Amino acid sequence: MKFSELPLNQQVLDALDAMRFEECTPIQEKSIPLILEGRDLIAVAQTGTGKTAAYLLPVLNKLSEGGYPEDSINCIVMAPTRELAQQIDQQMEGFSYFMPVSSVAVYGGNDGILFEQQKKGLTLGADVVIATPGRLIAHLSLGYVDLSRVSFFILDEADRMLDMGFYDDIMQIVKYLPKERQTIMFSATMPAKIQQLAKNILNDPAEVKLAVSKPADKIIQAAYVCYENQKLGIIRHLFAEQVPERVIIFASSKLKVKEVTKALKQMKLNVGEMHSDLEQAQREEVMYQFKAGHINILVATDIVARGIDIDDIRLVINYDVPHDNEDYVHRIGRTARANNDGVAITFVSEKEQGNFRNIERFLDKDIYKIALPAELGEAPEYAPHAQSGKNRHEGKRYRKYDKGNRRNGKK
Repeated sequence: MKFSELPLNQQVLDALDAMRFEECTPIQEKSIPLILEGRDLIAVAQTGTGKTAAYLLPVLNKLSEGGYPEDSINCIVMAPTRELAQQIDQQMEGFSYFMPVSSVAVYGGNDGILFEQQKKGLTLGADVVIATPGRLIAHLSLGYVDLSRVSFFILDEADRMLDMGFYDDIMQIVKYLPKERQTIMFSATMPAKIQQLAKNILNDPAEVKLAVSKPADKIIQAAYVCYENQKLGIIRHLFAEQVPERVIIFASSKLKVKEVTKALKQMKLNVGEMHSDLEQAQREEVMYQFKAGHINILVATDIVARGIDIDDIRLVINYDVPHDNEDYVHRIGRTARANNDGVAITFVSEKEQGNFRNIERFLDKDIYKIALPAELGEAPEYAPHAQSGKNRHEGKRYRKYDKGNRRNGKK
């Protein structure tokens, strides 16, 4: 379907034409009419499906037609990370180019000037505020932000916000909002805690759910079946002769990221780390260094699996098997973008075999298993059915040590 077939006004269509947006993605086609009708909405769609436009366009359409209070905040868009907030803000600038709609992005950082700019936008009543939960609460706590006239409350990547511990922050922000509002929630997955959040803050929502799409055909997928203590040896072997530019290594927890980063630095590899323990300024600097090519390898938790656009990742390594199919797709989807080819390699330890087999079933294919380098010794047999029974018996001991891998041990 073309955007021109949707009930969008001419100002929005002019902006889309200027940005050369013609065809709707499925999430846009399904969500935009429901939001224009004024329905609360919960939409399940993975990153890369065009969800930002799916909520910004109908909201901008409504705001540009008037009838909303001037000099008041009319729309709040919540995002889990500074990086995603910045990207939404960039899209907002493009979509609103022909419209009398103002916006401000509100996110953390150590810049006092930035805080004052955000304060100014909030006190003057920007139409659309794009914010991370912690920074918005920081401004709210100082008493100069009025959210009593907000008409639209949007949560982007809601599941990631809850994974990062923002549930209480979101509920605190909701207390400042009027009961009469339109609430829109986008999430890549629909676990029980998201359903509970939806029940608490949405009113008779419409639901749009897109099936998780399979990874791009251009991604070459492979795996090493190994023991946990062989994983670093595989990395040493892979990078013995040449390190590809732009490698992301995903690990299951902050602790694992730190351990792997330390080990790779001891191998004299040019590596950076990314996880939620870092300050915003540190994370921004690491991403800048990675994008600029000053860092070859980025070791990260799933915090960077979504919402960060880097088009020329050559290799993704899953140091740990992702805990569900969606996370696998998000992680390896960082490669083979912008018409580039890419490779995704997963390290599968004994305890992770059952989980990896679930991913293979979802993909409806057997992922090629690479033989271990001879110097690393024997590999375990790939027997996920046998391992899944063993994992259930070992579950208590296993859960005790690694919270990030805990879900792997259960399956």
